[in-house]
Parts: sequence; structure tokens; C-alpha cells
Amino acid sequence: MIGRISLILVAVLLAYLLFWPVPVDPVAWKAPTSVGYVGAFQPNQLLKNLDFIDLNGETGPEDAALGADDTLYVSTHSGKVLKVDLQTKSVTEFADPKGRVLGLEVSSDGTLYGADPYQGLLKITSTGDVEILTNQSSDGQQIIYANDLDITRNGIIYFTDASQKFSPKAAGGTLPASLLDLVDHGGNGRVLSYDPQTKQTSTVLKNLNFANGIALAKDDSYLLIAETGTYSILKHWLKGEKTGQTEVLLENLPGFPDNINDNPDGTFWVGLVSPRSVPLDMLSSYPFLRKVMMRLPEAIRPKPQRYGFAVKFSGEGKILETLQDPKGAYAMVTGGLNVGDSIIVTSLTEGRLGILKK
Repeated sequence: MIGRISLILVAVLLAYLLFWPVPVDPVAWKAPTSVGYVGAFQPNQLLKNLDFIDLNGETGPEDAALGADDTLYVSTHSGKVLKVDLQTKSVTEFADPKGRVLGLEVSSDGTLYGADPYQGLLKITSTGDVEILTNQSSDGQQIIYANDLDITRNGIIYFTDASQKFSPKAAGGTLPASLLDLVDHGGNGRVLSYDPQTKQTSTVLKNLNFANGIALAKDDSYLLIAETGTYSILKHWLKGEKTGQTEVLLENLPGFPDNINDNPDGTFWVGLVSPRSVPLDMLSSYPFLRKVMMRLPEAIRPKPQRYGFAVKFSGEGKILETLQDPKGAYAMVTGGLNVGDSIIVTSLTEGRLGILKK
């Protein structure tokens, strides 16, 4: 009798692992073999030298942007946008868009814009009022995971819609939605542009595997896009002989790239929010097994690891510098922002804003 019950339980468990519905429909691909932390990515402990600004109970300073008044604007997990005085280290609430702003950028005229996966592309006035500029592209497709943005000198806003399949609203948050998209690997992301004059939202690139950070060249000649699902940075030309062409600038990164920010000297920072997942890489060619993995208890599925990592690189794809903390005291780093003689280091989860003196 006990043996029969055991067989039934095993059969039920097997049926669950093989057939229970899951939200992903994984696509087979071949993850590049990770070379790890070697060469230009040799480990260091430079992020251990961070100073911090406490966020008064807020967490997840995902992105930061410097205003024309030298005030720093910081997004948070609660959805609020904070105003930070870097001299006094005072922190005040600036706006509450009632979503979860992931990307922030200030235009040449001093206006603050945000990418909010729950609402779309936002304009935030000097008084903290919020206007939704667009939440769907001109082809009628809803924007369900607006992620990061940058703005040309003539006001065109380029931004990413990380996934058209997995929305944070449906998945219960930005991180769960991102993990679903990475497992799915179905090319669900895209890059959009918004013209404030015509109010048109156009598709620039599509079929990307989690389109994440985005940044413009100083002369607006090209876009850089973090394609998180392929551990790469793409370069899409907007001007010149290569207009409309896309190439891989950096590939086989040792972690998942997140936000990209441009520096005054024409270089860029990108955050590697977590080291690569060995199980995800091993199962990249086996979509059925990735489905089985999603039926396992959440506690034993692959998850982000704590490791602080930001990379400085050139527009030609040369790695110039890395900032690391292998122990992850300040972890899930989303990006870096040069401000004066300091680098602002942002994070997906931390309750403080990191500042590294050059």
C-alpha cells in the first residue's frame, strides 16, 4: 500500500514537472562560454571605497540624473523620485509618479523625463507634476516595460521597452518580469523613439532579448543598447554611412548589463547587475528543461547574485576601467554617473546611494 502511494506521488510530481503551465515558452539559443573575471575584468575591490547617502527609508536607486541646477534626481523602488543635494547630502521627495521609474534623464532645456514600466514615458515638471507622454507605439502596441532613455540635442527621446511579453504589472514587479524574459529568450524587447513635436512613437529596433540601458553618443550619431539577455552592448547608428545598421559593440560580458550612462569625455558606464547564471547558460540550448526549471520552487530557481560591478568603456568597444566588489557589500549595481570629481553608483536594491571619489 505504501509503495503504491509512493508511486502515485512520484507520478503526480513527474506530471507536474513535465506539464504544469508556466508563463514562459523558451526559445533555444547558444549562450557564449563565459570566460569569467579575467583580462580587463580582473577582480578588484574599488567599490569598497564607496561613500554613501542614505535614502531615508527608500530603496532601489535604479538610476540617477543630474539637473541643470546641479541637483541629482534619483529613482526608487517605491516609485518616488528623490532630489539629492550632493553637498549637504540632504534627500527630499521631488515627485511621486505612482509607478516604478527605472530610467531618468534631463533634457538640454532642464526638463526631467522618466521611463516607467507601469505607465510608459513620463515628463516630470519642475514642480513634480507628472505627464504620461506615451504608453503605446504608433503601430498600436502597448508599452509594458519602459526601462531606460536618453535624449538627443534636438529633443528626440529614445527609450527601451524591455519586454513586450512580460510586464511588471502582471509578473508582480520589475525583477520577476525580467527573470521571466531572460528565461524565455524570445526576442521580446525593442527600442522606441518619441518625437515631442509630432507626438509620434516609432519603433527603432525590435526582437531584442531584454532591451535595457540606452545611451546616445555625444554627437547623437549612434545609440548604445544593453541587450541583457545576450550579455552584450549593441551599437545602432543614427547618422553617417552606417545609418540604420546595428552591430555588437561588447559581447560575452561576465554579467547581466543594465543601465548605460554617457560621460562628458564621450565614454560610457554600464552596470553589471549580477554575475551570469551557470544554470541558465547550461540550459540555453534546452528550452524544455528551462520550462521544467520554472516549475521548481522559487527558492531553488536561479536568482541574481550579490556582486558589485560597473564597467567604463569607449564608443569603440574598449574596456577602460572596472569598479568591483566581489563580496557584494553594495550589490546589484545598475550603473555609474560621472558628477564632478565623483562617480554616482546606482543599485537595483540598496537603501543607499553610492558615491566614489575619483
